[in-house]
Amino acid sequence: MSFESFALPKSLQKAVDELGLTQPTPIQERAFPVIMSGRDVMGIAQTGTGKTFAYLLPLLKQYRFTPTHTPKIVILVPTRELVVQVADEAAKLAQYMSVRILGIYGGVNINTQKTAVYEGVDLLVGTPGRVMDLALDNVIRFDETAKLVIDEFDEMLNLGFRPQLTSILTMMRSKRQNILFSATMTEEVDEMLDEYFDFPEEVSLAPSGTPLESIRQVMYAVPNFNTKIALLAHLLETEPDMTRLLVFLNNKRIADLLHERLEEHFPGQFGLIHSNKSQNYRLNTMADFRNGNIRGIITTDVMSRGLDIPAITHVLNFDIPETPELYIHRIGRTGRAQAEGVAISFFTPKEEEAKIEAEMLMDKEIPTPPLPEAVEVSDKLMPFEKERQKIKNLSKKARSEDSGTAFHEKATHNKKVNLGGPGKTKKKTGSVNRGLLKARAAKKKKK
Repeated sequence: MSFESFALPKSLQKAVDELGLTQPTPIQERAFPVIMSGRDVMGIAQTGTGKTFAYLLPLLKQYRFTPTHTPKIVILVPTRELVVQVADEAAKLAQYMSVRILGIYGGVNINTQKTAVYEGVDLLVGTPGRVMDLALDNVIRFDETAKLVIDEFDEMLNLGFRPQLTSILTMMRSKRQNILFSATMTEEVDEMLDEYFDFPEEVSLAPSGTPLESIRQVMYAVPNFNTKIALLAHLLETEPDMTRLLVFLNNKRIADLLHERLEEHFPGQFGLIHSNKSQNYRLNTMADFRNGNIRGIITTDVMSRGLDIPAITHVLNFDIPETPELYIHRIGRTGRAQAEGVAISFFTPKEEEAKIEAEMLMDKEIPTPPLPEAVEVSDKLMPFEKERQKIKNLSKKARSEDSGTAFHEKATHNKKVNLGGPGKTKKKTGSVNRGLLKARAAKKKKK
């Protein structure tokens, strides 16, 4: 099948031709007729499969210009970077059409965005928080919004955007088409579908949680942070094809620390992106990476969601993500558009459970080779690792006490008694008992 079989209007087809696109991807081919039908759609497709064009092409084919200034199409995405990317892709497709496209997100001056909205918008791309803020200020109105797209739906919910999403949904008119895309199908996604959408038709490219077959995965068991640093440095020095990589961590503070350590051995080769960095800094770092000025980017999951950065050779999970769905999103940054990629993960004993959960989601056991002999295994723990160890030891001590007679004595000592009336229940400690005895003695003395 070619794009010509979609019978696109000439203005849209011309843009597709200039982009050098000839054949739709499987998800584009399957989603196009369903979206054109006007039904609600739930698309399950791995990242890197062409999801953005899968909904943009039918939406732009159906679009009809109106002189009003409120958005007819609203696209919600989880991050600022993804807003910029989707708005840019939409602008490329609509370059010969009369479509006003605007991207809005937090972290920048809201008054500037208000002015842009007042000038008129037909296709709005935004993060849920900023869209809701402008809607509550009555700057954005949804009177004419007939198409709603929620991209990276599972990640929206993982990020805690459910309150914003539900608020936006209640502001919109009920007569609209909902187009949802997700890499995984979670229980929370199911709940939202049942509550807010009308029997969406599922368009699935692969079962939920299935990783792209073009990604080779490997995991290394390591004891601590310093050994992870040594292993990463060894791989960077000995793997000549590790030329464009993303390094993911769970924590901004640890990401800063890793960047400092890598700067010592590989100065100027890595950028750093997380939510504490300004928008301009993040966009400039991404531009440096795209242009080949740096070898890789150290980041948190702000970059695991939908971003299309071409030719990433390796994804490295310095930490195993806390949810298995995030693992799927992270490794999907490589192996895109039929290219091959490599996903390498490090896990400590504390992360082994998260590693197993990721394997269970994919129904696939990931190879775990031994550490290379040249890698020095450190026995030195970082302060944040010592803190966790201390908490762990305390909990063990508490469990030990709980299993003995001391626990039973403590339980008896702390039995609750009702001192009369609601909210008057207190622990029966020694001081409370003495207080009760004194009160009773005083009462008898009066009598």
